[in-house]
Amino acid sequence: MADDAAFPAATTPGILPRPDFRFAGEVGRTFQDSDAPTFPQPVQPPAGAPNIVLILLDDAGFGQFETFGGGVPSPTMDRLEREGIRFNRFHTTALCSPTRAALITGRNHHSTSFAGITEIATGYDGYACILPKSCGTIGEVLRQNGYMTAWIGKNHNTPTWETSVAGPYDRWVNGMGFDYFYGFNAGDMNHWNPILFENHDYVPMANEPGYHLTEDLADHAIDWVRKVKSIAPDKPYFLYVATGATHAPHHVPEEWIERFRGRFDEGWDAYRAQTIERQKARGVIPTDTDLTERSHGLPAWDELNDDQKRLYARMMEVFAAYGAHVDHHMGRVIDAVKALPDADNTIIIYIAGDNGSSAEGGLEGSLCENLFFNGISEHWEDNILAIDELGGPKHFNHFPSAWAHAMNTPFQWTKQVASHFGGTRNPMIISWPERITDGGGLREQFLHVIDIVPTLYEVCGVTPPTELNGVVQKPIEGRSFAAALLASDAPETRTTQYFELACNRGLYHDGWMASAPSFVPWDPNRQEWDPDKAVWELYNVDEDFSQAHDLAAEHPELLRQLQDLWWVEAAKYSVLPLDWRASQRMNAEAMGRPSLVGHRTSATYYPGMIALPDAACLPMLNKSWSITADIVVPDGDASGMIITHGGLEGGYGLYLRDGRPTFVYNFLALDRPTITADAPLAPGRTRLEVRLDYDGGGIGKGANVTMRANGTEVAAGRLERTVPVQFSLGEGLDIGMDTGSPIDFTYELPFAYTGSIEQVTVDIS
Repeated sequence: MADDAAFPAATTPGILPRPDFRFAGEVGRTFQDSDAPTFPQPVQPPAGAPNIVLILLDDAGFGQFETFGGGVPSPTMDRLEREGIRFNRFHTTALCSPTRAALITGRNHHSTSFAGITEIATGYDGYACILPKSCGTIGEVLRQNGYMTAWIGKNHNTPTWETSVAGPYDRWVNGMGFDYFYGFNAGDMNHWNPILFENHDYVPMANEPGYHLTEDLADHAIDWVRKVKSIAPDKPYFLYVATGATHAPHHVPEEWIERFRGRFDEGWDAYRAQTIERQKARGVIPTDTDLTERSHGLPAWDELNDDQKRLYARMMEVFAAYGAHVDHHMGRVIDAVKALPDADNTIIIYIAGDNGSSAEGGLEGSLCENLFFNGISEHWEDNILAIDELGGPKHFNHFPSAWAHAMNTPFQWTKQVASHFGGTRNPMIISWPERITDGGGLREQFLHVIDIVPTLYEVCGVTPPTELNGVVQKPIEGRSFAAALLASDAPETRTTQYFELACNRGLYHDGWMASAPSFVPWDPNRQEWDPDKAVWELYNVDEDFSQAHDLAAEHPELLRQLQDLWWVEAAKYSVLPLDWRASQRMNAEAMGRPSLVGHRTSATYYPGMIALPDAACLPMLNKSWSITADIVVPDGDASGMIITHGGLEGGYGLYLRDGRPTFVYNFLALDRPTITADAPLAPGRTRLEVRLDYDGGGIGKGANVTMRANGTEVAAGRLERTVPVQFSLGEGLDIGMDTGSPIDFTYELPFAYTGSIEQVTVDIS
């Protein structure tokens, strides 16, 4: 067992920042009769402080990658596992933003106010999705203790209403303590046509053929770490790489997909049976682990017809390629890190998933994940028509829920279900060649994502500050497992941990797990629910690794004690009040979330306004509105986008093609009704207007659309249905071009307008 002195004692100050510099010498009337001047010296990190590389994949399950017995090749994880150690009882929160807030602060997700994603925030302490200043990040603490810091990839911890160029920027990545940021501010992102930022600046669209976001993120991580270590080789760095993979959309180059053709034809039930045997053979789970039953509501593979099997197998091939692809590119980052002079004193933490694999593709799979968040189901008969396009730029595709369940083998349930390990248990590998000597070792201590920060503070010799930037800090709620890095028999430091996400509840305590699932994640249309009538299950997870055997009937008194303890923990960590609303919380206007729009009913935009986030736009859903564009139509080629909001997964666009004004309404990629004028506009100044008159009577109803040029009607049409909850997942409004993905596929991006635009005004009723 490691002794208590295995890591240096923390010597950094408990109050940050350090006091301002003051010259300590004697000062006379002139420099000639004063002591020699001195400068404040850069902060020195603790002696021997290691570099840190933290890699976090998205929406990945325990049984997904080969390193943990899954069916997706993961040679980068394999390499790190051979030189480092695997953790098979590491837990997340069952959802992305909550896990990420906990990961970078060391506090429970409700303590950080991230009980959910920013798009469903409500105005309670645990649910506002505004990271408190009292929960300082590890990036800020390490930066003020001599580290160089960078965050590459996904940021889903900035309030949606603060992600526009109007700021404020204090809760963007740079404001959270990271010197450098390159990535996206959203829950998911189109990997072929992403909306990216470098620090605070929008990154223009890449023009190179074959562009893919994962490769781009790896390139920027490599570029940053090489630069900073060339400039300051004696300073340690903290590099946080948060990929968009393997979150939907499942976008991956075709040549990667072809590597998996036919690999999943036996289906998800066979995959689960094969995976648990591989997991036992690789030693990642106990040999007496039982495979849990297929979660309630998921179909058996043998119940499907041949066409369903063909479609769903292809969707899994795409997903497997997506996972193998991201592991490959994380390997490039690791290669770059290993080539640096101080590679042996580098801690690499590779976490495969911020939650379990995602069931948000629904029971039949999805071509447009945004349909799920709008409460609309898809049908395999429609989706099979696009089977040869899956993974490409035309779709925001996602595999069926039963495949997600299979990715979480041997556990029950999936992402969003915090009551069970299918939603919360993720693979973690840690490599540190200078200190970890039992390469390939297994660690079985029960850990939670909040335990990462205190562990890193301990091994780096950093004192968790009690005051940071003038704000008294909440205590770190995680517990260091640093001793377990050096010894497999280190004592377990976490004996109790609550779980809650969308009313799916769980409590781990002294080897037992009480679990109360509430809602299935593949149904966005949730009904009323009574927490006092919820059925609790009980598992002895010290003996039942997979939660296969419910012992609630055998131990009712123990279960009652754990239920009561859950409510104690819930009150302690701002879990209350429980909130089971689903799709309706996606509507920012209905929920009353902060908005730069306020109560305005009109907004005027000018050329150069691009990538304006949805949360900073006027709310145009379920109401009448109009667009008035003052433009100059050029002689000759008159084409290009005037205004668009959204992208391939939903929204609208107003553009000219061959001089003819065209309005397209993208109903969540299911339908794109298009209204086009019969004749081109004459060259010169033109006032182009589009009016949508909403039917009313509820959400998602139909509308009539009319188009006028200089007051004369030039086209009209009918929309039988409109988007009910949100236009898109990560794309906003553009003037004069189309950033991100196209609203339809009749033009090439960026489809810049060839004339000039004076202004565009949007008015809502």
